[in-house]
Amino acid sequence: MGQDPGLRRLVLGTLLAAYPGPVPPDWAVDLVAEGLAGHTLFGTNVHDPAQVAATTAALRAGRSDVLIAIDEEGGDVTRLAHATGSPYPGNAALGAIGDTALTRRVHEAIGAELAALGITLNLAPTVDVNSADDNPVIGTRSFGADPVRVAAHAAAAVAGLQAAGVAACAKHFPGHGATVADSHHELPLVDVPVEVLRRRDLPPFAAVVAADVRAIMTAHIRVPALTGAGPATFSRAVLVDLLRGEYGFTGAVVTDALEMKGAAVAAGGTGPAAVRALAAGADLLCIGAKVDAELVERVVAEILAALADGRLARERVEDAAGRAAALAAWIRSAGSVPPAPTDLGYAAARRAVRVEGVLTGLDRPLVVQLHAASTIAEGRVPWGLGPHLGDTEEVRVVAAETDSLALRRLAGDRPIVLVGRHLHRLPGADDLVTALAAAHPVTVVEMGWPAAWRPAGVRAFVTTYGASHANGRAAAEALGLR
Repeated sequence: MGQDPGLRRLVLGTLLAAYPGPVPPDWAVDLVAEGLAGHTLFGTNVHDPAQVAATTAALRAGRSDVLIAIDEEGGDVTRLAHATGSPYPGNAALGAIGDTALTRRVHEAIGAELAALGITLNLAPTVDVNSADDNPVIGTRSFGADPVRVAAHAAAAVAGLQAAGVAACAKHFPGHGATVADSHHELPLVDVPVEVLRRRDLPPFAAVVAADVRAIMTAHIRVPALTGAGPATFSRAVLVDLLRGEYGFTGAVVTDALEMKGAAVAAGGTGPAAVRALAAGADLLCIGAKVDAELVERVVAEILAALADGRLARERVEDAAGRAAALAAWIRSAGSVPPAPTDLGYAAARRAVRVEGVLTGLDRPLVVQLHAASTIAEGRVPWGLGPHLGDTEEVRVVAAETDSLALRRLAGDRPIVLVGRHLHRLPGADDLVTALAAAHPVTVVEMGWPAAWRPAGVRAFVTTYGASHANGRAAAEALGLR
């Protein structure tokens, strides 16, 4: 018995795939023509604006209302500027500034840039309340640790993106900010009563629903009080009872990447994860970054098998595909805005810099950047003061492998500016900074999440609330190095 082409098209209408390289391969465009909801662009798909515009045009040739998604959060998570770093500060910096009108303008500018390139769905903003200083995956992607502040900025970001004609996708429901594990690698646990979530994690989602956000992304986190042993992505209690029933969300529920271990391991593979997510109430299934035609076909086959054996009702898949189509229809009817001033992000980043201590006497310093690994969400994007230093000497070292005496000898009579990300949890950083500051003038620049940690003996502690290109320039200017 042959495959029902109508059913195959229906299933494809729930999938957000991806492909390797800067040019969409034939299979990627062919699947769009067959009904695939869309593709997500990652850094490997982005070389320059002209190439991205050609990419989106090629995908639209498959079907005019194809969804073309990207993770363009600003700050530390950028795909368009992955080669240089984003010209916009991220959410932590905007939250620290506290100007929701600025937050709206920055996200409207990001949206205008995306719209001009033919990108229609931004998998942003991150609206998680970063309540755990040691959170390894949210951090500066969050507007802050205060639910009220995060809610206000989350709504402003959504309004800005959508004013530009790009659908926003707020993430990660019901809140990834309290985790100390990365769901790319494992299934994080948030073991608190539901009432704690209502006070701490859920207010920003209520705010974006009120702001008419078009999509919300699920979190691959386990909240036993709601999800039992599985992740929120597979939980009807989370996606249907809480998000739709209690919070009244009527837009598209988008999964975080199903290839992530927080979902795939829990389900026994990407295909089974897709079935469980659909059954739980998800509408648009983000397969992940490492996708080829074979993987898409395996996912389609798994969903078709679930429809055949009763694990999944056809009405549920029709509902999901309908919501994905409605998202595409909203985008086609949305308006647009003119490009923003090119200095907008840099001016914003300057407003976010905070200085504790004294910044005098920094002529000809030795700049020491401490190596910090990137998360999968961030990717390998340049960061630091390097591009903004002119002829100021910079060295890059691993904190746990560096001798403070050797650095002092290299500095000689010059002061040291030590630059890092998440220094409070970087192995060896505290010992190195303390040893240097005991015998040498040291200024610390923290470009990660600003925890309470402050090293003893330093002359100044500078916080940028992010490590984008804009944040780096703002820090260099504050230090008088530009």
